[in-house]
Amino acid sequence: MTINFPRKAVILAAGFGSRLRPLTDLRPKPLVEVNGTPILHNALRNLGAVGVEEVTIVVGYRKDAIQYACGTHFAGVQIHYVESSVFDRTGSAYSLWLARDALLSGDSYVLEGDVFFEEDALRYLNLHSGVDVAAVAPFDMKMQGTAVLLSQDGLISAFRLKQSSANVSQSGPALFKTMNLLKFSQSSLSNIIVPALDDIIGSGATQAFIEELLAYLVERRGMQLAAARCDNLRWYEIDSTEDLRIAEDLFSSAPT
Repeated sequence: MTINFPRKAVILAAGFGSRLRPLTDLRPKPLVEVNGTPILHNALRNLGAVGVEEVTIVVGYRKDAIQYACGTHFAGVQIHYVESSVFDRTGSAYSLWLARDALLSGDSYVLEGDVFFEEDALRYLNLHSGVDVAAVAPFDMKMQGTAVLLSQDGLISAFRLKQSSANVSQSGPALFKTMNLLKFSQSSLSNIIVPALDDIIGSGATQAFIEELLAYLVERRGMQLAAARCDNLRWYEIDSTEDLRIAEDLFSSAPT
């Protein structure tokens, strides 16, 4: 079987990053640095290392800073920009919809612009046998956000939005945190995801998040989204100054 690794990626980098103020008063969240490396630069280098040739970045808040920091080429990757003029009142699903032309052009990774991660997370996505794959890791007491449940065959069976340490139970089913690193096939993008985005945005639900889109597709439409478990990898979603501190501690030492 021939495995075709995506040569394209979409990074969502339009939001305010209000919980990271004052660090984001003068710069967008994707340019906040983890031990001296901007979050976005780390993502672009990792994408380039796994063979990605083109990246579309959806920008909004302080877009000029991102365009200056990344240019038209970075780490061997050609970069295109799509601008959201309503980033202050729309959700991540709207940003993804703005990049629909890029999504329709081939297999693609989809990343949120606030995740600092090891290159191997992308390799785990690539090596998984699933057609559409999401990177996940065990949900621990420090985390908050979207969690998923996994079926016995390794598919995501349900989404649990707005989870926190209070939802982690020894007796309940194991929760896994979505890492906001996804890999989609061209077929799924063209036939399932982009049409669903068209429906959502067309209905006026411009504040919806990608997690809500995926929950609908998995739980109501039967989409098969496999889980690539990244239990032993370093990564962190950076929404707050506390998240930044944790990420800097995590990446301050060599991988074990």
